[in-house]
Amino acid sequence: MYFEGVIPALVTPFGEDDDVDAGALARHAEWLLENGATGLVGTGTMGEAQSLSAAERRLVIETLVEASDGRVTVTAGVSSETPAASLAFASDAAAAGAGALMLLPPLGYHGDEREIEAFYRAVAEASGLPIMAYNNPKASGTDMLPGVVARLAELDGIVAVKECSGDARRIAEILNATDDFEVLVGGDDWALEGFAAGATGWISGVANVAPRECADLYRLCAEGSLEPARELHGRLLPLGRLDMKPKLVQYFKAAMDIVGREGGPSRPPRLELTAEERREVEEAVRALGAGVAG
Repeated sequence: MYFEGVIPALVTPFGEDDDVDAGALARHAEWLLENGATGLVGTGTMGEAQSLSAAERRLVIETLVEASDGRVTVTAGVSSETPAASLAFASDAAAAGAGALMLLPPLGYHGDEREIEAFYRAVAEASGLPIMAYNNPKASGTDMLPGVVARLAELDGIVAVKECSGDARRIAEILNATDDFEVLVGGDDWALEGFAAGATGWISGVANVAPRECADLYRLCAEGSLEPARELHGRLLPLGRLDMKPKLVQYFKAAMDIVGREGGPSRPPRLELTAEERREVEEAVRALGAGVAG
């Protein structure tokens, strides 16, 4: 398997000068690995990829590769509007040491099935790295139904899908229609259902805040220990539900600050949370209990 376990989708920390804070990113990556992460994803939705220059994207991936030091696979988000742009990001990511890519369907254009397949084929044939397709209708504007994902699974190099529709029924449908293909939970408020349906991994935003709890949830589900899994999932849910809102980046960076990590500010057009939104984050962190690592 390429993407087994809990794989945090990392935030990108910024310093006071608004530059990428590589030191904070490296420290965060090390903490995640010490607390059960089985892989790392950079320059994705949670990483504010669309706010980063090409050079900053490469810096993020280089930092994660150096911090992981061969212990896990670093996956680079390379989503864009065109195959050429995604391939440019992919080339930089490969040069930086990434071991895999994560790719939404074309941004800004609702392609039909033929166009979506052609987009993925072009990137897969030229990139040389295993690709995790990324179905996030809210982020891309395109919902890739299980039949489309099954067609992508037939392409050389497309080895997995990050499924963010929130419909756990799709996991079984995709698995039944494919061979040796991985389906990963991509929404933090349905990890329990996703694991029960056969997901092999979880690309998690909550793991930026509570990696050990997320790793424990995966382990409990794998063991079939459903009662403690349900209890733990219940404590994670208030934070998990924030993953499904437009301000997910600000929410999780704020939660990181609350538990003593280095979340910090986001880049425009994202603004600081309101006082009411901040209280919502604080309540979600309290729901986790006192066991959150700081």
